[in-house]
Amino acid sequence: MTKTTAKELPLPGFYNANHAAEYGYGPNAGKLQQEAGAWKAAQGVKVSATDRFNLHLLLIDVQKDFCFPDGSLYVAGRSGRGAIDDNRRIAEFIYRNLGTLTNVTATLDTHFAYQIFFPSFWVDQDDQPLQPYREVTREQIERGQARPNPAVAKWLCGGNYPWLLKQVKFYCEELERAGKYTLYLWPPHCLLGSDGHALAGVVQEARLFHSFARGVQSWAEVKGGNPLTENYSVLRPEVLMRHDGQPLAQRNTQFLKTLLTSDAVVIGGQAASHCVKSSIDDLLGEIVAQDAALARKVYLLTDCMSSVTVPDGKGGFAADFTPQADAALKRFADAGMHLVKSTDPLASWPDLHLA
Repeated sequence: MTKTTAKELPLPGFYNANHAAEYGYGPNAGKLQQEAGAWKAAQGVKVSATDRFNLHLLLIDVQKDFCFPDGSLYVAGRSGRGAIDDNRRIAEFIYRNLGTLTNVTATLDTHFAYQIFFPSFWVDQDDQPLQPYREVTREQIERGQARPNPAVAKWLCGGNYPWLLKQVKFYCEELERAGKYTLYLWPPHCLLGSDGHALAGVVQEARLFHSFARGVQSWAEVKGGNPLTENYSVLRPEVLMRHDGQPLAQRNTQFLKTLLTSDAVVIGGQAASHCVKSSIDDLLGEIVAQDAALARKVYLLTDCMSSVTVPDGKGGFAADFTPQADAALKRFADAGMHLVKSTDPLASWPDLHLA
């Protein structure tokens, strides 16, 4: 095994920071492979298999629907440029530290037309679809103000609508009992097969370049396809059981093991207030259950994540989840995780003993 160092590398010549703001941009994988070969030789980069220190970068949901104003659920943050600037910094972080990053995993929020958190799944007392950016509670279901769309019962549960009604009541009750979230309806996003499902081009380019230069797989973790549960976290859906006691979904135990056996984990992506927060919450929960000291090997790129904001059209916000994200980051830091910036040299990161 070779000694892992924190040598910063130059940005490759093909990289264009302006691509971070272009919805339609995407890399040519064949040309990228050729570029990686020449750049690897010029910079003396070794393959990941020889690393003595396994530094794992986890990029959460850096997909077009979240990362651009043209996406259906743009994570603008308070600046209005949130995910765009985050992705530029993510790409540059990968390039500068390419010789040190052992693995890069991108999660992919992956949905279909009907999901419990989409308006299409629900109708009101007049059989009209519900609108996005609202909550659905068990009380609303009991009153008939929100109920499952009868059209989904045939393919979802064999036409057993009473079963489906019990299930959604139970689901909302479980969410409310856990105190993490109330069921929230989002616009359709990250639909499998859509342009919005794809990774932002500038990040896809950087992760593929890393993969080709370091001889390691372009890892990805898919989440969110179960129509009966939300799946903010890459490590587990929000609810695991059905109302009848049967399993609804399961934890991502294999990927959890991958993270916990890494020497250090670096996390960025979208959104800080939702999928990033939930993934770190679940990771921290597992760490506390095993060994609280493991929290010190987790590094959160605070300048590579933004929170969900919903403009009100008057210069303010109809919804702003920034305070929730800030509170979560403080809680993670209090637990021992490190809040860092992508522009900070790895050599300055606390508790990161690369050599």
